[in-house]
Amino acid sequence: MEKLLKKLLKIPWLILAITLILSAFFFIQMKKNSRMETNLDKYMPQDHPAFVFSDKAEDWFGINDGIIVAIENHNGIFNSETLDTLKQLTKHLQKMKEIEKADVTSLYTADNIIGNEDGMDVRAFYKSVPESARELETLKKNVENNDMIYGRLVSTDQEVTIIIAEIKDDVFTPEFYKKILELTDSYETEDIKIHVAGRPIVEGTMAMLGPSDMKKMVPIVLIVITLVLFFMLRSLKSTLLTMSVVFFSTLWAFGTMAISGIPIYAVSTMIPVMLIAIGVADGIHLYSHLQLFLRKNPGASKKEATSDMLGHMWKPVVMTSLTTAIGFISLLSSEVYPIKYFGIFTAFGVFMAMIFSLVFIPAGIMIFGLPKVKKQKKSSDNIEHNIAYNFAGKILKYKSASILISSLIIIISIVGMQKIWINSSFLDKFEKDSDIVLTDQFINQHFGGTTTLNLILDANGEKDTFKDPEVLQLIEKMQNNVENELPLVGNSFSLTDYLNRMNKVMNADKEEFNTIPDDKKMIAQYLLLYEMSGDPENLNKVVNYDYEKLNVTFQLKSDNSKALNSVLDIINSYEDDFNNLGISVKYAGSGYKGLVFTDLILEGQIMSLILSLIIVIILLSLMFKNLWIGLIGAIPIIITALISFGIMGFLNIPLNTTTALLSSIAIGIGIDYAVHFIEQYRNNAIKSNDKLLVAQQTMAHSGRAISYNAVVVIAGFLVLLFSVFPPNRELGALVSLNMFTSFIGTITIMLVLLNISNIFLKKSQEV
Repeated sequence: MEKLLKKLLKIPWLILAITLILSAFFFIQMKKNSRMETNLDKYMPQDHPAFVFSDKAEDWFGINDGIIVAIENHNGIFNSETLDTLKQLTKHLQKMKEIEKADVTSLYTADNIIGNEDGMDVRAFYKSVPESARELETLKKNVENNDMIYGRLVSTDQEVTIIIAEIKDDVFTPEFYKKILELTDSYETEDIKIHVAGRPIVEGTMAMLGPSDMKKMVPIVLIVITLVLFFMLRSLKSTLLTMSVVFFSTLWAFGTMAISGIPIYAVSTMIPVMLIAIGVADGIHLYSHLQLFLRKNPGASKKEATSDMLGHMWKPVVMTSLTTAIGFISLLSSEVYPIKYFGIFTAFGVFMAMIFSLVFIPAGIMIFGLPKVKKQKKSSDNIEHNIAYNFAGKILKYKSASILISSLIIIISIVGMQKIWINSSFLDKFEKDSDIVLTDQFINQHFGGTTTLNLILDANGEKDTFKDPEVLQLIEKMQNNVENELPLVGNSFSLTDYLNRMNKVMNADKEEFNTIPDDKKMIAQYLLLYEMSGDPENLNKVVNYDYEKLNVTFQLKSDNSKALNSVLDIINSYEDDFNNLGISVKYAGSGYKGLVFTDLILEGQIMSLILSLIIVIILLSLMFKNLWIGLIGAIPIIITALISFGIMGFLNIPLNTTTALLSSIAIGIGIDYAVHFIEQYRNNAIKSNDKLLVAQQTMAHSGRAISYNAVVVIAGFLVLLFSVFPPNRELGALVSLNMFTSFIGTITIMLVLLNISNIFLKKSQEV
């Protein structure tokens, strides 16, 4: 490897040309084929049993996510202007090619089940817009008397009414999203305000904010790291060559992603920031060694200096890049697509950064010349030297303190880890005062909720099971229990709501008959009357043709996992009762899939953490041919991971698709410090058996380089604090903390363990 790298020094212009040509190719591919994934269902493994069943149930009952359009008028909605707006907007949505006409529901399209002389009738609330006060009052009373509509399509304060337009997953595009917003905006007046919410709108907003966030973040991180690098390296040429490494590696990563047909997910927008912050590490270590060499050998030629740099640094650069890549590759254990692909392409970018560092930087030095290294005054050298030597001496003098403090930190962190929770909410990815969140809150205040959970009850082939009063009364009891016990559940809807309404209107609208009839024949008769009078397809949303599969929809005012799990806990308490009636309980819909999604995140996080730790320990053991080195080198990153998760627990920061990356980033980047430090410690130990001197020399050489590295990486990740997505900001702060704790752990507890173990030393000599 070393010989090959030194041979390449002879063809620097060819290396430059090949790099530029291939980078141009990847840039074209990126521009041509990159696309943002807006469908949140595509974040999940399609072959997972829960998702497979959910997809089947969605087909059975036509379960689709809906765009919710809320029409607000503080003067009340029962006036001609508002009702006409509702009618026109409903008809306009029905005509859109992306929306099936039958999938648009509003007061204008809804059925009003009423009793008459002949039995039962199903009529529209209105077709032509009511003009007279009498007509408006009649409509108002009809709505107030219908529990299937009042509080569901019309708010109980009568100031808001909604339109629900259900759409299939494959029709939603950024263009359609913009069209919806333009349409609703066009209907706003001084009195009428339009609010748009729903899962598809969340997806569309994320699709718009993701790329714009990346466009904002990348220039900021480039400027910050360039300035910090220039301050560290004191050379414009060195800074630009190091930055070119991260530019090319990022370009190649996204170009490869585009060629592979992999879309850009929300979390993928952090890859440039990640690679820019990580990719400069190799350049820092190369130039740090080069500067030290040139100070000792000011008359050295370009070839001599570059050859020495490669000879001493290629191994630690390769080792750190491999361990960093392993940290990200371990994310392949996750079944969550964004996390899996984030790991693959970040690892690829890290690998390319290593190649460019070992090939492009030396070529650049050969073309553009060595950096100018100012000859430092002896006093300056002595200060730097003394700080490093004194620090190493103090650490080894108070070894027991380092061990005790580290132990206390581990215990406290484990306590904090018990408080970690997983968050399935996609809305929590946005600012609390953002339009999308405020609109969602507005609709949740007036209606049942924007998040749905579908309970699928299956009688396993027994026809007409869901015409049985005992079964239906159990379902109603469960629905009432969930609604009464949990304020976060706005309402629920199933076949029981139809039967309650029909029983009431068939008994002169007496409230005491707003219940499930006790007679199975009566239930069958009601359902037959409805099919004859109304639209039988409406029932397809709640029960199948043979009445042996039934769908109960729960509306929630929150989409996080705590809310969803609280509903499941109550429903599951009825599972034995349903099983005794021969009915199985399963779940479907986007709410449930989001919950399963969080479980997969946790499983992937645990697997990734265990896998990456094992692989890193094995790699370090093989690199240094000693198992103890592998274990000692892993100590700083283990402590770092524990601290990170402990802080998440204490600060109530949830585990989500973004923060789930934390352990792999902590291990992947944090291990770099250990590798460089151990390699230099070994080199110094070969020359001396003086344990204190070896530690001091290592601190003076590698301690300097990894401190530079830590400062640059921390500065890079702190840029994430400017992201529009709160989870990105949390990740930026936590990773920056990780880099600091990894750095501190390397130069303290790891140094102590190296000293105590006497590894690499022929003789043991107490400090």
